[in-house]
Amino acid sequence: MATLVLDNGAYTAKIGYSHANVSVIPNCQFRSKTARLKTFTANQLDEIKDPSGLYYILPFQKGYLVNWDVQRQVWDYLFGKEMYKVDFVDTNIIITEPYFNFSSIQESMNEILFEEYQFQAALRVNAGALSAHRYFRDNPSELCCIIVDSGYSFTHIVPYCRSKKKKEAIIRINVGGKLLTNHLKEIISYRQLHVMDETHVINQVKEDVCYVSQAFYKDMEIAKLKGEENTVMVDYVLPDFSTIKKGFCKPREEMVASGKYSTGEQTLRLTNERFAVPEILFHPSDIGIQEMGIPEAIVHSIQNLPEEMQPHFFKNIVLTGGNTLFPGFRDRVYSEVRCLTPTDYDVSVVLPENPITYSWEGGKLISENDDFEDMVVTREDYEEHGHTICEEKFDI
Repeated sequence: MATLVLDNGAYTAKIGYSHANVSVIPNCQFRSKTARLKTFTANQLDEIKDPSGLYYILPFQKGYLVNWDVQRQVWDYLFGKEMYKVDFVDTNIIITEPYFNFSSIQESMNEILFEEYQFQAALRVNAGALSAHRYFRDNPSELCCIIVDSGYSFTHIVPYCRSKKKKEAIIRINVGGKLLTNHLKEIISYRQLHVMDETHVINQVKEDVCYVSQAFYKDMEIAKLKGEENTVMVDYVLPDFSTIKKGFCKPREEMVASGKYSTGEQTLRLTNERFAVPEILFHPSDIGIQEMGIPEAIVHSIQNLPEEMQPHFFKNIVLTGGNTLFPGFRDRVYSEVRCLTPTDYDVSVVLPENPITYSWEGGKLISENDDFEDMVVTREDYEEHGHTICEEKFDI
């Protein structure tokens, strides 16, 4: 019996059989400006000749799965002959869903998995639970960890103790990668170039040039300097999708002070945007979102737990999700949590090698567990008891 692990994120789906490797695939559909009528699904993105003005159709809104038609088409593509050639009669599925998911969404998902696709058995689980499982497997002596999952729609902070999540201390911050990209689009559109339609390009800019500042005000001062002294400034060459397929940063030695290049490429000059955008994760109030930043939320979450458990959480802070890949992210979380924590507690912040696929790897490990069969709901169970058996079995 094969097991398919699908970490179904709002931006990318991490998918693969438990005995094979993982692929990270955009969990959405695209339409391009040029071929208006044709819809591209998931990783057909690479076939689009001119991805400027790319139009995204997303199955998730604000972190919850609401657009089933799109999700179905993405899944049909992933499970179909082009990708995983799933033989549903002989396959179990482990699929992730967000915390505090709505029961209507859960019912639809059960229905689609069991009735439309007819998987043999399914396990519906939070991505954080898989990450925690993976962490406890790597660190068998630890009983507690706190998972910081900073994804596309929002950031969740969830303490796990012996693989059980502590519901009373879960915190959600409504800041994720989507908001950062959109904010960067707005800033650039105000300051230099109208890019409100260029989500795909600006997302690439964000990934290439943004970083988390360790000393925000000091970097702000550097960003004001003129000429060579301004070490923050970069010129980013935008793709034109004929000769330049992918944007890149101009090497420092080729930069011209005026920002005008004779070669005729289109460039963006980025200074404080580089660190002011990821700063929103640490101070959402910068753009008027009245919430805690990540380090403060971690401390707040741990303080909601019994005092004797707190030191164990402080020394097992695990970062997952795409936003944790900003350079300097881990160090900044560590230094701020350290400042907010009593000196007699140890603080340790772990950034896994690949924070995006970390929870998928946890799912792979769970599927190899001996008690995996007790965790899943089989199709027979579902046909007999319906949605209620899923509610009972899955700790969501």
